[in-house]
Amino acid sequence: MDEMNNEISEFKELSVGDIVTGKVVKVEEKQALVDIGYKVEGIVPISELSALRIELVTDVLNEGDEVELKVKKIEDEEIILSKKAIEADKAWDDLKQKYEDQETFEAEVKDVVKGGLVVDLGLRGFIPASLVEAHYVEDFSEYKGSKLTLKIVELDQEQNRVILSHKAVIEEEQSSKKQSLFETLEVGELIHGKVQRITDFGAFVDIGGVDGLVHISQLSHTHVEKASDVVAEGDEIPVKVLGIDVENERVSLSYKQTQPGPWDGILDKINQGDVVEGTVKRLVNFGAFVEVLPGVEGLVHISQISTEHIGTPQEVLEVGQKVTVKVLDVSEKEQRISLSIREIEAEKNKAEMKQYEADEDHSGFQLGDMIGNKLDKYK
Repeated sequence: MDEMNNEISEFKELSVGDIVTGKVVKVEEKQALVDIGYKVEGIVPISELSALRIELVTDVLNEGDEVELKVKKIEDEEIILSKKAIEADKAWDDLKQKYEDQETFEAEVKDVVKGGLVVDLGLRGFIPASLVEAHYVEDFSEYKGSKLTLKIVELDQEQNRVILSHKAVIEEEQSSKKQSLFETLEVGELIHGKVQRITDFGAFVDIGGVDGLVHISQLSHTHVEKASDVVAEGDEIPVKVLGIDVENERVSLSYKQTQPGPWDGILDKINQGDVVEGTVKRLVNFGAFVEVLPGVEGLVHISQISTEHIGTPQEVLEVGQKVTVKVLDVSEKEQRISLSIREIEAEKNKAEMKQYEADEDHSGFQLGDMIGNKLDKYK
């Protein structure tokens, strides 16, 4: 009777919500029995071991473990205890502080579920799919077991709701990088970047937190039909800063200005007196511009277009026409080449005249021989 009275007295002293410490004495399939100093051993159901789904009790507790628990229920001479409630209480205090301080922290992804990721914070934390990355993610399976830097975006203890975001951390880092970049970036600076996207009008290059635009006209010294003809996504390329718009967070870049120009070393490619093939690119009142090398145009002055007098270049030339020209002068410093079509024609006419005269001389000699032979006959 005394022992029974003692047990009843002990149960009366123990209340729901009390914190107790005990030793695991037995591990069963769906629960663990814990000696907490009472005649009756406390029961920790598998559902009260962790905020996350677990398969086996031994994933959390083993015989002999010392463990702190919270009393969840007392009825029918059973004491139901909870380990996850203790962890949740501690976690809520910690999370509230992190939420107030807008602190970032690391947590391991424990599970991939429909709609997002689950992390263990001492209680269940959820990262919605839309808040995992700053870009679209199709398959989240690779995230399981990985650690992510997170920020709390919603906290509701009554609803047991903890919403986290990795995307917010990324965006803050990007914003910080942008600010730092715009504070130090200068027009004319040569930097390296990575091609992120290719569009019809050029390529966007990541230069360290900011995507600068290389317009299609700044990709090459020669005409470019498609940006993909010059660069590809993922390429690491040097670029020159052309312009900075801090207010709109825009940076204009040039790739072609980091590459040797078509006029660099021109004297190794073409010299005075050379005869070359070219394409008429533009016709103006004073002559025609002919491309003799990729990106290199020379001027055929109107006086050098024809051996005959012409009023306008259009009388004898058209854009796109292939012509043979003679190089009259080359200046790498001034990026200027003087060309002549007339001299080619004049030399051609001179050669034809010489050939004609040679043919005439040959014909005259034969005629004289014939006349001489005839005269000899009459003698």
